[in-house]
Amino acid sequence: MQPVIRCESIPGHPDFRPLSAIPGVLVELRYATPNNFVGRDLYSPLDCAWLHKDAAAAVQCAHAWLQQQRPDLTFLILDAMRPQRVQEQLWQALQGTDLLQYLANPERGSIHSFGMAVDITLVTNEGVELDMGTPFDDLTELSHPALEEGFLAAGMLSAIQVENRVLLREAMRAAGFQGINTEWWHFDCGDRLHVRAAYARIL
Repeated sequence: MQPVIRCESIPGHPDFRPLSAIPGVLVELRYATPNNFVGRDLYSPLDCAWLHKDAAAAVQCAHAWLQQQRPDLTFLILDAMRPQRVQEQLWQALQGTDLLQYLANPERGSIHSFGMAVDITLVTNEGVELDMGTPFDDLTELSHPALEEGFLAAGMLSAIQVENRVLLREAMRAAGFQGINTEWWHFDCGDRLHVRAAYARIL
């Protein structure tokens, strides 16, 4: 049986690291605010500002790469560990819509629910977000990395917006993260099948 850990047990657990302990990155968990596609705080009173220590180390590595390339920029983490119970709420919120493609079925498990995925963007050292062409959680095709070239050719994304996305991907890939085709902001730490088989799910 796959091991599970309740979210309330994460603080003090040796396998997890608070986002505040990753040097140099900024944090604004959007699901702990109404500023997300559901329009309400999904996390309180849970503390979700954590990652598995492996993912936290990889974010730190990506940040070091970014500092070498662009010392004027840093990361803003928009989402990290997302408990299974919250994933189930999101899944229910999108029933009957064509937006379910943007969510992992809770039965299979989001990589966020293992503390092994981050939603992340680039900001200046003053905290100003770089223009990525869409906001975080914009569940339209304009957010799809796989379709960027077509949108660039059609003038729906600018060269600067695509360059910003490419820089984000390069920084994350330098640390072993893998992006997905439908969200420019989402990155898994390693292979999804391996994560689901080898890591504990957070309830």
